[in-house]
Amino acid sequence: MREIGFVFSSSPHGSASGREGLDAVLATSNYTENVTLFFIADGVMQLLPEQNPHLILCRDYISTFKMLSLCDVENIYVCKDSLAERGLTQSQLIINTSIISSKEMALRITQCAHFLHF
Repeated sequence: MREIGFVFSSSPHGSASGREGLDAVLATSNYTENVTLFFIADGVMQLLPEQNPHLILCRDYISTFKMLSLCDVENIYVCKDSLAERGLTQSQLIINTSIISSKEMALRITQCAHFLHF
């Protein structure tokens, strides 16, 4: 079975998109190990620690990304260009990821049989 890709491109807490995407990833991982995550544009901010969503009356779901390794979700890619544009580094992210170029990101996304965008 080919991979199912999940693309995160929106910032956390501005909408329910990131939380819903994470819920979809966790649910899908119960049925298949062929899950790949992609973080591009503002989606890279989904992986930053010490956010304070309670200040805007939102639920803090960011730490739930740490559960991905328990669900055998290991293919996690972050766009190098998106990190650089936001002045971020891999060491700031809450989980282990592979940092790849936007060109490599596009290639890997096209290799997925299906993908969902959040």
